[in-house]
Amino acid sequence: MNETPQISIVIPAYNEANRILRTLQTLREYLNQSSLVTEVIVVNDSSTDRTAAIVEEFSAQWQSLRLIHNPQNRGKGYGVRNGALHSKGDIIFFTDADLSAPITEMPKLIDPILERNFDITFGSRAIDRSLIGIHQSRFRETSGRIFNFFVQLLIGLPFKDTQCGFKAFRRQTSLPVFERQTIMDFGFDPELLYVAQRRGLRLLEVPVKWNHVEGTTVRFLTDSVKMIIDLFRIRWNDLTGKYR
Repeated sequence: MNETPQISIVIPAYNEANRILRTLQTLREYLNQSSLVTEVIVVNDSSTDRTAAIVEEFSAQWQSLRLIHNPQNRGKGYGVRNGALHSKGDIIFFTDADLSAPITEMPKLIDPILERNFDITFGSRAIDRSLIGIHQSRFRETSGRIFNFFVQLLIGLPFKDTQCGFKAFRRQTSLPVFERQTIMDFGFDPELLYVAQRRGLRLLEVPVKWNHVEGTTVRFLTDSVKMIIDLFRIRWNDLTGKYR
């Protein structure tokens, strides 16, 4: 790639060999129709399957794609942070490897930043649930609502869904947010949004289409408890000045 990318698409990946090729093919087909100059960064979180090999093979035929490696299995939040800090684009766009939010929804997040109206935009499943095609189980959806209640209660974020893996960041204003990130597992999303809000960045929650895809690496009960604990960590970090 000779031109400096406008958009860096970051995909954290751990043991995604069963779907990463299909995801990359979908991205390439969509991005080839766009006028935006993009790069795609897959961050391999020390996968034990062929994830890295598949990405390397595909990068031989797609110049916009590159693979970086976490030094060890560090978690999804570390992967997003590592990809963001290695990115070159004016906008850093993060999406899950399963494309549960279709990449065709990306302009909803990119355009408000390109128009310089917002610094961070993020997809939401909760603003308009009619946009959800395939739902999670009722238990998981209820648990998501409960977690969001704790997000609002414990750290005061006024949003309906912080956990959707579909977010965009203006590079110039958001790199300091990633540099202050301390949570490296699934609880990283509310931390990024909290730090951004504390720094006075302009945040926008955007309703997006979304479909549940089987194969998540979330250990539901264990990770849910850790995420609640992470909310207390965010408050403690703020009180002790770690976000300054």
